[in-house]
Amino acid sequence: MKLFLFLSFNALMLLAAFGNTYETDKQALLKFKSKVSEEKKVLLSSWNNSFPLCRWTRVTCGRKHKRVTGLDLGGFKLGGVISPFIGNISFLISLNLTDNSFGGTIPQELGNLFRLQHLDMSFNFLGGGIPASLFNCSKLLEFDLFKNHLGQGLPSELGSLSELVILDLGTNNLKGKLPVSLGNLTSLTRLSFAENSLEGEIPDTIARLTQMVVFVLATNSFSGVFPPAIYNLSSLTYLNMFGNYFSGNLRPGFGNLLPNLEGLSLGQNSFTGVIPSTLCNISTLQYLAMEFNSLTGSISPSFAKVRYLQELYLNENSLGKFSAGDLEFLIALTNCSQLQSLDVSFNKLGGDFPASIVNLSMTLIEFYIDKNFISGSIPHEIGNLIGLQTFWLSENLLEGPIPVSFGKLLGLVGLSVHGNRMSGEIPYSLGNITRLETLFLSNNSFEGIIPPSLGKCSYLLRLDIENNKLDGVIPQEIMQISTLVSLKLSNNLLTGSLPKDVGRLGNLGMLYVSHNKLSGKLSETLGKCLRMEKLHLQGNSFDGIIPDISGLVGIKEVDFSSNNLSGRIPEYLANFSLLEYLNLSFNNFEGNVPTEGKFKNTTIVSVFGNPNLCGGVLEVRLQPCFTQPPRNSRKKLVTGVSIGISLLVLSFIASVSFCWLKSRKKKNTNEATPSTLGAFHEMISYGDLRNATDGFSSSNLIGSGSFGTVFKALFHAENKVVAVKVLNMQRRGAMRSFMAECESLKDIRHRNLVKLLTACSSIDFQGNEFRALIYEYMPNGSLDMWLHPKETEEISRPSRTLTLLERLNIAIDVASVLEYIHLNCHEAIVHCDLKPSNVLLDDDLTAHVSDFGLARILLKFDQENFVNQLSSAGVRGSTGYAAPEYAMGGEISVHGDAYSFGILIFEMISGKRPTDEIFGGDFTLRSCVRSALPAQVLDVADESVLHNGLRIGFPIAECLTKVLEVGLGCSEESPANRLGMSEVIKELISIKERFFKTRRGARH
Repeated sequence: MKLFLFLSFNALMLLAAFGNTYETDKQALLKFKSKVSEEKKVLLSSWNNSFPLCRWTRVTCGRKHKRVTGLDLGGFKLGGVISPFIGNISFLISLNLTDNSFGGTIPQELGNLFRLQHLDMSFNFLGGGIPASLFNCSKLLEFDLFKNHLGQGLPSELGSLSELVILDLGTNNLKGKLPVSLGNLTSLTRLSFAENSLEGEIPDTIARLTQMVVFVLATNSFSGVFPPAIYNLSSLTYLNMFGNYFSGNLRPGFGNLLPNLEGLSLGQNSFTGVIPSTLCNISTLQYLAMEFNSLTGSISPSFAKVRYLQELYLNENSLGKFSAGDLEFLIALTNCSQLQSLDVSFNKLGGDFPASIVNLSMTLIEFYIDKNFISGSIPHEIGNLIGLQTFWLSENLLEGPIPVSFGKLLGLVGLSVHGNRMSGEIPYSLGNITRLETLFLSNNSFEGIIPPSLGKCSYLLRLDIENNKLDGVIPQEIMQISTLVSLKLSNNLLTGSLPKDVGRLGNLGMLYVSHNKLSGKLSETLGKCLRMEKLHLQGNSFDGIIPDISGLVGIKEVDFSSNNLSGRIPEYLANFSLLEYLNLSFNNFEGNVPTEGKFKNTTIVSVFGNPNLCGGVLEVRLQPCFTQPPRNSRKKLVTGVSIGISLLVLSFIASVSFCWLKSRKKKNTNEATPSTLGAFHEMISYGDLRNATDGFSSSNLIGSGSFGTVFKALFHAENKVVAVKVLNMQRRGAMRSFMAECESLKDIRHRNLVKLLTACSSIDFQGNEFRALIYEYMPNGSLDMWLHPKETEEISRPSRTLTLLERLNIAIDVASVLEYIHLNCHEAIVHCDLKPSNVLLDDDLTAHVSDFGLARILLKFDQENFVNQLSSAGVRGSTGYAAPEYAMGGEISVHGDAYSFGILIFEMISGKRPTDEIFGGDFTLRSCVRSALPAQVLDVADESVLHNGLRIGFPIAECLTKVLEVGLGCSEESPANRLGMSEVIKELISIKERFFKTRRGARH
């Protein structure tokens, strides 16, 4: 009986205890619900006292004690914060809160859940770091906090979770270094730190994690050589180190040490050397990405052994030797029957395009081989690759026609062959590719007509056929492709008019039809292209008035120049708030030039070459507009009906008379003679310049050049500082230099040109001929003084050196000017004297090209006359910077400026002038740079470049190599082989974006 009573008492105690703990779990979950955002609480409506706890939504209880062991709210999109009472659910084994919107911090109380094995809080907005209490959860097997806002660093206590199998802390803005204690997590099979701000080297203790299958370090700032410890992880099937600062060579035995890899991503680092041949021994390999590195050597044909290879990315390296054997690997890849993506663009691959590529995998979806040196032609049977969706062959040396069999590739979405040497007609069969979205055929020698069949490509977004020899009319069928966002047909021989129903292209953002033989009136429907941002119609024979385009409120660039357009300039153009460039030059416009809105800014608006225009802001330098009153209204003027207008006219006459009388007093000393140029209507006198420079005092001396001296001048009345270039009229050729500079700069506008404000053509106080040019003042002096500060007087010496990014920005600025004067002016201009002393820097270190004293406007003079001018002046540019063909009497061309720009690049990176004493004979600055690339690039770089403004781990060698390669491309011996400025700008901007912007990677 006593025994029975004892057992009954214990049962009652256990039942009471169970009731208490059951109630604890229930109250904890209700507290959790109370912190959930109101609009989402409906998803937890079963969480109430009317339902048994173990039947609540997504709640799991244990069979024995009916305690809550699992809570799975993944994907519920709940908001709010996580209640600390969740730490009271002491039997909890699994907690899944992934894919919600919880904010706040991770509760410290989670550390009380010593039974917890699975914790997933990924895809939330949690911050405040990883609470130290969590490391009490020693039974954790899975710990996933991917994509939160944790921040802070990784505590060393992380290594105490020795049972962990899965750890994912990716995308959390974590900082600092990986703790050495990670080596204690010997049970790990999956480990990811992707997309954080972690840095430093990978600790050697990682070598203990021999069970690892997936290891992701992508998109951080890790540095050092490829971590030797990883070679010990032979069980790895997936390794992702994309987007870091790892460097050095990979071990030759790479493939033997990591034989089970299925995916390997080493892209966007600074790895050098060759691709280990043993990678081809990894028979399981399906994904291989080593893009954006500095790998050299060949691509091994042994990849034929990797039978399961599906994706291969080797783009943006220095692979290949410009030779015939570079493409043997393509032949070998025909054995890889599962290949889907292949990218070997931006390398040094040469040789003829092998015909056998038509035997590549039928599953091939993407094929990128652009930006190489591949010759030959596209195989006729390319249509065999029926799985192709993207085919990129641009900027190679390909010749021949576009194969008709392309029409069989019905799934093709993108095709680019621009920038080759291809010819022939564009095949009608391209119209069969109805899913085509991108078609780039520009910069070739295609001829014939634009096939009307392209109108069947109803998904087409971008059509670029610029810079060919196409003739005929613009097909009406093209206007039916309503999806088009970019249509570029410039620089061809197209005739006829702009189709009347161009307005049907409602999504069109860019329309380029410049420099063709188009004529007629512009379509009234042009104003219906409401998404238009760039409209380039220049260089045709369009006539009539500008149609109503007032609805194009998002327009940024408009170029109507060099046509036969007439009528008045529409006032509404002034109100386009996003307008950055408006060129109305060389037409027959008449009447007032608007003075409001965008027309106040003459750096973005050009109206030159319209003889019947008047008015405008002062800087436009047009005659004022005068209106003659009708005869029958003159009596009304006399009687006072329009007294206000009369007074205004009288006031104007009085002010003009006063200014004229004042100027007469200076007639014999400092009278400004009329300009022979017809462009400068506001001349300035010798006396004014003398006063503004304090008598041309040496204290205001800025610099001197071949034909004159430059002074700083202050005009007190306007409180304006300018730079005055006084020509040495005793120097032979000075007058020609003066005329060349005025002729070059009077009508051109570019943000990176030094603005010529006005000129002075007068006599000095001794009766001598006086010529001066007045420019905007550049407070940071010349690039030359920044590159060679030791040669600059201490009073004007820069206080620091230029960073690599600043040098790159300056190079882009200069290249932009050259592209503009070479390609975008009414007539091409050649600078002829590009060097650091002619590159000036403003307050923000933005570069402005100056000194057009030797410039030549192509086609303006005949060649013989201009060469004679240079000869008489004894000048052909500056020694060391002038193109070699000029020394032999060669033709002046834009290629000469490209050469000078290449030398400028070398000087900016090396800190050495091309005229330094160490150079002579065959040993030049260019040959020095060429022989140093890529292995010894740091040996030729200026120390100030290597140690200024670069963070630890920055891939300096790779960046410098890429920049100097641009310089080499610009300074080739043969003018025809030199890079054009458009290509130079693209290359430099690509380098800038690659090395100086946040890099991205993907979670795997």
